[in-house]
Amino acid sequence: MLKKVKVLHVVGAMNRAGTETMLMNIYRNIDHSAYHFDFVSYDQDVAHYDQEIEKLNGRIIRLTRTNSIKQLYDAIKKYGPYDVVHAHTLFHCGIVSFAAFLAAVDIRIAHAHTTADKSNRFLRKVYITLMRFLINVFSTNLLACSNEAGQYLFGEASLSNKKYRYFPNLIDYSKFMKVSKKEVNNFKQAESLGKCNIVIGHIGTFKASKNHKFLVAIMKHLIKKDPTINMLLIGDGELKNQIEAKVKKAGMREQVKFIGISDNIPTILHSMDVFVFPSIYEGLGLVLLEAQASGIPCIVSEAIQPEADLGLGLLEKVPLAEGPHIWAERIIQVAAKKEGNKNNIINAFEKSGYSLTNGIATLRELYDRNMGGKYEQGTHRLF
Repeated sequence: MLKKVKVLHVVGAMNRAGTETMLMNIYRNIDHSAYHFDFVSYDQDVAHYDQEIEKLNGRIIRLTRTNSIKQLYDAIKKYGPYDVVHAHTLFHCGIVSFAAFLAAVDIRIAHAHTTADKSNRFLRKVYITLMRFLINVFSTNLLACSNEAGQYLFGEASLSNKKYRYFPNLIDYSKFMKVSKKEVNNFKQAESLGKCNIVIGHIGTFKASKNHKFLVAIMKHLIKKDPTINMLLIGDGELKNQIEAKVKKAGMREQVKFIGISDNIPTILHSMDVFVFPSIYEGLGLVLLEAQASGIPCIVSEAIQPEADLGLGLLEKVPLAEGPHIWAERIIQVAAKKEGNKNNIINAFEKSGYSLTNGIATLRELYDRNMGGKYEQGTHRLF
């Protein structure tokens, strides 16, 4: 019997967000007789997916010092040996790849999931330069959900490196195509949406980059045009209370519904007429794939990567500079343009490479023990 390939994923915490949801899509569907996943978390609280990971025989390894190479090295040695260390923590991937190199892990993957962060301070720039160096020297593979995300994390020159590979975000798109009208009607009834002409929505963590303030501004214009329009906001985060206060101050508590974190995303998406995504920066936006799998038209900002468009005619970019009134007009104009042909959706996912089958096949290749260090050059000369 072949020994399982043991993989350590390094994340901030396994809460319900784009990267973490993609990892769970992979973990649920990969061959558990051949692969074992553990997860490093830098959050001491129990995250959304922790219990499911443990039911799948994975381990949550809680660490406390994100800047400690030694703490991560010790964890790799204690819970390993690992065949693969796969990091998803932006520039912190440099620390991960270096610690994994010191721990003699053969396959060390740095994975880019976003195109920017929120700081331009001098010390941050120094940190980025150092971490980018560590990533490029000590990672055996560089993955990115979009070329722009890859350029941001690894540097433009690295995109032509043979270690670099575009790796599409993955979803189990089939479950977004199995929602019944009864399920949708029940949800709408529970949320008092029955009399709404248009339901718009957003799914994402309440943080600055997701631009919930802009969503509130859009709603102010929409309800002037049609007071029955409702907005669903799904998610949680540090800015949720602030956004709730803005909604209350604007007198829109009846029209804006805060759903919180939900396991019922397919039904919620099918309850929407338009998905709205005004991110300030974004790696790709896994939820946009879920929205398109549900046949929902999407109005998105210019920050969304071209790789997010499945070619179904459902995704339209509107610059944030156009202002919330233009966004409101476009939302009303596309509200009746759902894609109802399931075959078109299936073909779009298979053609784009976003299907789980294609993605897991790629990971099996990357996690192959015989591939360890294939593209590694010269690190032995540094010591």
